[in-house]
Amino acid sequence: MKALRHFITSARTSWIVLVVAALASAALLAFGAKSDGGAPATGLPESAESAKVAALQEDLPGADESSALIVFTRDDDELTDDDMAAIMERSQELIEFSSSEFLPPATASEDGTAALLPVPLDVIDDVGERADRAADIRSTANDGLPEGLAAYMTGGEGFAVDLAGVFAGANFTLLGTTVIVVAILLIVTYRSPWLWLVPLAVVGLADTVAAVIANMVASALDVELDASITGILSVLVFGAGTNYALLLIARYRDELRIHEDRREAMRIALKGAGPAILASGGTVALSLATLIFAELTGNRALGIACAAGIVVAMVFALIVLPAALVLFDRRLFWPYVPKVTSEDRLARGFWFRLGTLVSKRPAIVAVIGIAILAGLATAVPGVKVGLAQTERFTSTPEAVVGQEIIAEAFSAGSGSPAIVIANADAAEQVVEAALEIDGVDSARIVDSNDEIAEVNVQFNVAAETEEAFALVEELRTELDSVEGADALVGGIDAESLDQAAAQERDEMLVIPLILVVVFVVLVLLLRSLLAPIILLLTVVGSFFASVGASWLLFQSVFDFPALDTSVLLFSFLFLVALGVDYNIFLVTRAKEEAEKLGTRRGMVRALSATGGVITSAGILLAAVFAVLGVLPLITLTQIGIIVCVGVLIDTLLVRTVIVPAFAFMLGDWFWWPRHGRMRQHSAAEPAPVEDSAEAIAEAEERVEARS
Repeated sequence: MKALRHFITSARTSWIVLVVAALASAALLAFGAKSDGGAPATGLPESAESAKVAALQEDLPGADESSALIVFTRDDDELTDDDMAAIMERSQELIEFSSSEFLPPATASEDGTAALLPVPLDVIDDVGERADRAADIRSTANDGLPEGLAAYMTGGEGFAVDLAGVFAGANFTLLGTTVIVVAILLIVTYRSPWLWLVPLAVVGLADTVAAVIANMVASALDVELDASITGILSVLVFGAGTNYALLLIARYRDELRIHEDRREAMRIALKGAGPAILASGGTVALSLATLIFAELTGNRALGIACAAGIVVAMVFALIVLPAALVLFDRRLFWPYVPKVTSEDRLARGFWFRLGTLVSKRPAIVAVIGIAILAGLATAVPGVKVGLAQTERFTSTPEAVVGQEIIAEAFSAGSGSPAIVIANADAAEQVVEAALEIDGVDSARIVDSNDEIAEVNVQFNVAAETEEAFALVEELRTELDSVEGADALVGGIDAESLDQAAAQERDEMLVIPLILVVVFVVLVLLLRSLLAPIILLLTVVGSFFASVGASWLLFQSVFDFPALDTSVLLFSFLFLVALGVDYNIFLVTRAKEEAEKLGTRRGMVRALSATGGVITSAGILLAAVFAVLGVLPLITLTQIGIIVCVGVLIDTLLVRTVIVPAFAFMLGDWFWWPRHGRMRQHSAAEPAPVEDSAEAIAEAEERVEARS
């Protein structure tokens, strides 16, 4: 490691590091795999019943067809005869898009307020061509309609196109917004006209390289990355990479006040900050890697992509950024140029005074801090999980409008029937059995071959509701009793039910793995057992507090009906892994100082040294995750808000006062079982930390005298 630090910071070789990094990045960008950035898929395991249904549908004659539903309505008024004539005319024009040579007349609702026209379509895999066809269908359906009459395209095709439309240009929007947010916060943090350009350029290049490497790793593991994952990846790399840069630059600036040679200052800064960055990034990467064991493909893809991205961010922070910084002299920090001085800047300032105040009443501070976390967490039992297909957008796309009209004018389950695949010779018995269930409006055979048949079962309840899920389970139970049918139930409701079950299994497996990984990393880093337990408990507490606080926001401000099924797992992952980051930055510095000054004074100096940079890093990371809200998809907005709130809680409360309070209360026992090593440095240390810089200076003099 010493040789590597010298190589990175040497006047002759720092240029080599940058040139090699630039050439390697260019090669990856030129030849690396790229994602098509499509919309998120369900990613159900092959063992899921609805996934089996989807696979068997591929063997049916209608496998190459999809369908769109065109619903015509007149603002809750009844359709007139002229309206129905115009709808008939539009249906004839829509034949040119249909896979069928004939379209039956549109079906009017019983109240006469809407008419429904199914349009069979050929399957198109290309996202752009599919979107163009949908735009043409929507234009043709509305062309020449009487004033006040409108047509909306919905159904499976409508939702697929609109969901893909949400991510059209998503990477550009996210990247542009993220860069602007990071640039503004770096300028505010450094108050320099050009220093901010160096970390921003390095992290920006890291983000570009991370996207390519993540796709290469995902392709090697036969996993596809959709646009939501690449968006989260970009936000994570920018957030974590900038955090690592802030920590390294802060330590570098401190060393420039001690060493005249900037390259020597960087070598010492790397020696001090490097282990914390490695531990922090390693914790996040390993925590993300636990998603490899998940059942849902989307969870595995996120883990693979983001773990690779964090590794890239670490490499650029520890190799490329130092080489770039030492190319410039200390005037890079202008107008606040660090000068060599003997002044102890850590023995004064806001964070020193805060640490001193906390040290005087640590028990009271800890109780108040925990009470705040507990108070926010009281909202967690009221959290609802599970969004319907029509509730997943922050804006209202046309497919949602159309589905709501259908649900109001027709049977609530219209447009989203349960799909049953059964043996062909038992299809009629399946239809009869389905019709006996209370809540089933209709059941009919819609496709078949020599071996299997497809039966569409329409419920009289709204799709993706608790009532619909209950009917799916009842239907599965009832059809299991049909002898020789081997019936399987799929469709939108069944997929959502299976996805929720798989997500719950993933949470039960992955969350304990994340906790174990974080605990092991902390134990290895701190060589302690008690400190890692305290740190882990505080971060978990901040997670529950952030979920509770965010749920209050979702209910009172955003009017979200529930959390999406994936939100809790992803939020837990990011908050626990990233939240531990700040504790690692603080406690590793405290351990370093405690070995010279004892635990209590060491923690005050650590808080004084890291308080500003960690707070800046936390605010920046929170702002970067909040950028996910620029996309009109509730899932990403919810993840962004929960992580944003959680990072702020962790930065401003947990790391600032709760963790130091526990360290002050426990003293050297905080490092148990290695507490004995700290005792020789704190034997003469009074219980409270005195509110003066002289106390720190005297302790340092005693240490120097003993050595």
